[in-house]
Amino acid sequence: MAFVITSPCIGEKAAECVEVCPVDAIHDGGDTYLINPDVCIDCGACEPVCPVSAIFQEDFVPDEEKEWIAINRDFFQNAG
Repeated sequence: MAFVITSPCIGEKAAECVEVCPVDAIHDGGDTYLINPDVCIDCGACEPVCPVSAIFQEDFVPDEEKEWIAINRDFFQNAG
């Protein structure tokens, strides 16, 4: 299970999450940052530093934000 960045990050991109990620799983996805689920070690360091509360553990992504699980995953699958 990985953490997921959701829609509140769009346009925010404060980058605190990038700075605290110990495995470099968070990357610039254009309008938002995204988390590579294959690299994320589920440490949770990113979640409390997000100023817009856009980061959730995958099992706890709100229903209205569930599409962001695939958005994060697909970005990295299509990048390589």
